[in-house]
Amino acid sequence: MATAISIENVSKSYRLGLIGTGTLREDLQGWWHRVRGLPDPNRRVDQSHLPVEGHTLWALQDVSLEIQPGEILGIIGRNGAGKSTLLKILSRVTAPTSGRIRVKGRVASLLEVGTGFHPELTGRENIFLNGAILGMTKAEVAKKFDEIVDFSEIEQFIDTPVKRYSSGMYVRLAFAVAAHLDPEILVVDEVLAVGDAAFQKKCLGKMDEAGAGGRTILFVTHNMIAAQSLCKRTVWLDRGRVMEDGATAAVVSRYLRNAWGAQREKTWDERAQAPGNDTARLRKIRVVPQVATPSDVVTMATPFAIEIEYEVMESGTMLHVAQHLINEQGLIVLTSGEVARIHPAGRYKAVCHMPGNLLNSGKYSLNIYFLKDNSKLLFRHDGVVSFDVVDTQEREIGFMVREPGVVQPVLKWDWIEER
Repeated sequence: MATAISIENVSKSYRLGLIGTGTLREDLQGWWHRVRGLPDPNRRVDQSHLPVEGHTLWALQDVSLEIQPGEILGIIGRNGAGKSTLLKILSRVTAPTSGRIRVKGRVASLLEVGTGFHPELTGRENIFLNGAILGMTKAEVAKKFDEIVDFSEIEQFIDTPVKRYSSGMYVRLAFAVAAHLDPEILVVDEVLAVGDAAFQKKCLGKMDEAGAGGRTILFVTHNMIAAQSLCKRTVWLDRGRVMEDGATAAVVSRYLRNAWGAQREKTWDERAQAPGNDTARLRKIRVVPQVATPSDVVTMATPFAIEIEYEVMESGTMLHVAQHLINEQGLIVLTSGEVARIHPAGRYKAVCHMPGNLLNSGKYSLNIYFLKDNSKLLFRHDGVVSFDVVDTQEREIGFMVREPGVVQPVLKWDWIEER
């Protein structure tokens, strides 16, 4: 069987410094941000995790892979590991610095929200435009049109210019187009995280169906549950290199153990380096045990606090800070957030109090979300801190082995003798 994608010793470098973006507007925007001590908003590469040599940053280094027809390949790794760069090279958005790639078949890509759509055109017109880009005739697209619209669930907005679509509507239509226009290879970045849970499940089912039908799929995700349910094989990228390539369960396990070495506190002293944007920035986060324990560990019985310090630069912002607590299987254990409120400019601390005797033992990580006006995602930061919950057998009920379950609360039981 011929290989669908062959990647041979591919590397990609970017030159650092004052390099033009290609448009006068973005060059001026970048210059104005640098004058104010802020990061360039047009630089999308997270440099903190990538190897830098002089003025050259290596986003990928000597990557070699072979993907077979019909294979669903998961690609995982921390932010800045080179995942999106690899997909952009495969999608011919950018060219590799060195190495060779052979692709057999048409490629449809979902790299980021709105990619490939013309904002002034309607949803209907963009469906036909994307079909033409994939090399399909108007008749071929028309045959699939009703199916695409039905899957996207945005029929009432199909004749509305897509510039008026929300990010979720963009994703619905973009995925529906890519999945139904019969490309031999489907490349999917983390865009599905934008959609609601029901639509994400629908998309995962469609990708599973496409793989069973012989289509090759490359799936970049931070959702380890989705990777394990959809992909038999997964590649772990770190600092532009392939760290592991093999059975998904084994690769995910090693990745999580490596990525979540306990780091209960993270501080950004310089505003320009802190996650966020011109409206607000995350400045410090830490996990603090609320009772004294040996070595200050968090046990299953230990109540602890999650302290989130942030700075608001845009006075009068209606801001809502939320968190996802993630376990070592990548499952969201719980979601919690402070009440949205209007913030004058200044520094703030939001504190979430977690009770003891709730979480099972294991490793946990936090994803932090800042939302504006109760609905708009201002920014997010994944895996910002991690910590271990240890079973020291000090609970009222204790077991010699780890009990199954996401949580292990101590619940009240009554014993009543019936006569």
